[in-house]
Amino acid sequence: MTDKKNKRVVNGYAISPKADLRGADLIGANLSDADLRNADLSGADLRGADLIGANLSDADLRNADLSGANLRGAYLICANLNGVDLSDANLIGADLSDAYLRDANLRGADLRRATLSGADLSGADLRGANLCRANLSGANLWRANLREAYLSYAYLRGANLWRANLGGANLWRAYLSEANLTDADLSDANLSGANLRDADLRGAYLWHADLRGADLSGAKLRGAKLKGAKLEGAKLPKDFKMPENSDD
Repeated sequence: MTDKKNKRVVNGYAISPKADLRGADLIGANLSDADLRNADLSGADLRGADLIGANLSDADLRNADLSGANLRGAYLICANLNGVDLSDANLIGADLSDAYLRDANLRGADLRRATLSGADLSGADLRGANLCRANLSGANLWRANLREAYLSYAYLRGANLWRANLGGANLWRAYLSEANLTDADLSDANLSGANLRDADLRGAYLWHADLRGADLSGAKLRGAKLKGAKLEGAKLPKDFKMPENSDD
């Protein structure tokens, strides 16, 4: 539905760039291909909304509820999504470059092939999320919870994963070159075939991790806990020695 000025109207709200939609009730709304650049959607209820192909670049979505929403192919470049609920949301192929997602709930979200380069995901909950082939280059995932997340073929070059929880995560053939994984929990993670060249794994927990065929050339492993880790066929740093203490 549109008004005389060609502005799209949904649930009584004018949908346009820079729209004031603070706290709006847009549950299940059809907002596919909507232009909401620079709009204020802070605290809005968008549960189950259709936002396929929508442009939300530079929008304010702080503390909004987008659980179960369909954002496939949506544009969220530089959007403020701090504290947002995107649990079980469809974000396949979405562009979240340089977006702010601090403490966001992305549990169970589908982020396959999504672009998150330079995004701030510090403290975000990504448990069980699907990030296969996602681009997370230079992203900040400090203290993020990625337990049992799917990250096969994900591109994480230079990403900050300091103290991130990646326990049981699937990182098969993931690209983690130059990533910061200091003190990260990678216990029981699948890192087979992963590229960890020049990655910083000092103090990381790699208990029972699968590193078979992984490339760890130039990686920093001082203080890393490798008890039970599978290292067959892995390329290890020069002069690398397994810790003598079995607990490590």
